[in-house]
Amino acid sequence: MTFESFELNPAILKAVIECGYTAPTPVQEQAIPVALSGKDLMASAQTGTGKTAAFVLPALQRIIATPAKGMYRGPRILVLTPTRELANQINDAAKDYGKYMRFKCACILGGMPYREQLKRLSAQVDMVVATPGRLIDLLDRGSINLSQVEMLVLDEADRMLDMGFIDDVRKIAAVAPKTKQTLLFTATLDDAMARLAERLLNEPVRIAVAGKKATLENIEQMLHVADSADHKDRMLQHLVSDVSLTRAIIFSATKVGADKLARRLNKLGHTAAALHGDMDQRSRNITIADMRRGRVRLLVATDVAARGLDVTGISHVINFDLPKFAEDYVHRIGRTGRAGAAGIAISFASQSDLLHLERIERYTGERLAQCVIPGLEPEQPLRRRTPVGNNRNHRPAPARNNARYAPGPRRNDGGYKSEGGARPNTTERPARDGRPVRDERPAARPAEFRAPREGRPAARPTSYDGPRDGRTARRPY
Repeated sequence: MTFESFELNPAILKAVIECGYTAPTPVQEQAIPVALSGKDLMASAQTGTGKTAAFVLPALQRIIATPAKGMYRGPRILVLTPTRELANQINDAAKDYGKYMRFKCACILGGMPYREQLKRLSAQVDMVVATPGRLIDLLDRGSINLSQVEMLVLDEADRMLDMGFIDDVRKIAAVAPKTKQTLLFTATLDDAMARLAERLLNEPVRIAVAGKKATLENIEQMLHVADSADHKDRMLQHLVSDVSLTRAIIFSATKVGADKLARRLNKLGHTAAALHGDMDQRSRNITIADMRRGRVRLLVATDVAARGLDVTGISHVINFDLPKFAEDYVHRIGRTGRAGAAGIAISFASQSDLLHLERIERYTGERLAQCVIPGLEPEQPLRRRTPVGNNRNHRPAPARNNARYAPGPRRNDGGYKSEGGARPNTTERPARDGRPVRDERPAARPAEFRAPREGRPAARPTSYDGPRDGRTARRPY
C-alpha cells in the first residue's frame, strides 16, 4: 500500500513524499482510512510507529476538502496532548505536511506568555494543538471558541490519564459540538481507557497495532547493577566517555536530580543540558534545538522527554533512575532506535529498584541482559525474587514435607489409606480405652439448650418464630 491509495489531496501527497515517506506504517495503514471515513477511532499504538501522521493527514484532508462556511472563529481541528514537547512535535509535523496548502495552525501550551497565544487565536486558525491545562485556562477566560470543532484528537490518552488531565479532557470534549469526530490514540488498553472511550467516543472502530515487543526489535537493552550512588556515577562517566555514544538521553527520576547530574557532567567536560517541567517553554525549546544542532551531546531529562521528543541520531538512552511505571520504560527507550535505526538502552538498578525492574521485565516479557564494566563490577549481586512472567501474583510455592502431606494409595470407595504418612479416615478409627468411635459420639447440643457458664449470660437461640416488628421486620430483641 502507498499513500496514493488513500486518495489524499495532491498538495498533501507532495509534502509527504518530500518528507521521505514511501509506504505507510501499520498504524497509518489501518487508521487513516477510518479517520477519512468520518468514524470515531480508538487506536492502540506504541511510540515511534508513525501515529502522528495517522491523524494529521486526515485532518489536513478534511480542511482542504471541505472549506469553512463563511466567516468563522475557532479551530476546526483540535488536538490534545499531555506534554509540551509532543504538542510542538505535532505542530511541526502539521506544518510540514501542509506546507503546500493554505491553513493555519496554532500551538497552545503552558509555560508561554498568554499575549502571544491570544494574538494567534485572534486570527483565523484551522488547527489548534494544545495541552489540556492551558486550554482550560483560555476556555475559562472566554478567549477561545470551540463551537466549530469538527475533529477532536486525543493523543497519548493514557499519559493524560496518568497525569490527572482526564477531567479537563472531559470538560473540553463537552464544550465541543456533539457531532464532532473523535480519534483516541493510546499506548495501553485497560479498563480506565475503555471507560473513557465509552464516554467520549460514539461507536468507535478499534484497532491495535505495533505491540510493545515490536518497538524493541532494534534496541539492544542492557542492565548494570549499582551498589551505591557513587558506583552509579562512575559507571555513567565510563559510558558517556565512549566515542560510539554520539547523542544520548539520560533519564532522571527528579527535576533536582536532573539539574545536579547535568552540572556534574559539564564539570567533567561533556556538553550536557537538563530538561524538565520546571523550565519555561522558551528554555525547553532552546535546549531541544541545541541538541538537534549538535551543541548538546547529553540531555539529562525527566519523563517529560519520554514521549513526544523526536530527535534524530540518538544512539543511547540511559536510565540513570528506573521509571516507576513499566510503560514509561518502553517510551523512554523508544527515543532511540527510531525509523529502523539501531539503538542501545542501558539501565542502572540497585537492590532497592528490584520491584520496578521486575515490573518492567513482566511488561516487556523478557529479562534484561546483565552486563559488567571491567573494573566497576558490583560487590553485591542483584537478588531477584520472582521469575519473569505474565502472572503478577506468581510466587514460588513454599517447600513442604512430602512425607507428611502425601496421601497414601486410593481405596476402592474413593478414600485414602493411612500409608505414606497421610491422615487416616476418621470413620475407620477403632475405639480405644473404652471410648466410642467418632461417628458414635452424640451430637453437640444446640447453644440455646446449653447451661450458661458461670458469670456469662445464656446464649441466644439461633432462630426465632415469634412475632416481629412490622415497621422494621426485625426481631424484637
